[in-house]
Amino acid sequence: MADGKSEIDSDAEQNYSLNSNVDPKNMQELTIYVQNLLQNVQDKFQTMSDQIISRIDDMGTRIDDLEKSIADLMQQAGVEGQDK
Repeated sequence: MADGKSEIDSDAEQNYSLNSNVDPKNMQELTIYVQNLLQNVQDKFQTMSDQIISRIDDMGTRIDDLEKSIADLMQQAGVEGQDK
């Protein structure tokens, strides 16, 4: 069982460690790719966040309009200010 773990650890070390023989150009390209990917994710998140805030604002406006309409209807029906 210990031999299997050693093989896994060795494979992980070979596949995921940053050795000194890594081509700097490829590392630079990878870094740029990751930065662009993160920027795209951030932009999409910001867009979605803005849309959600806009919809919440619209919903608040619609609720205010609905409350005003209900108050107007209650006034027309003569049900002003009755307590529950």
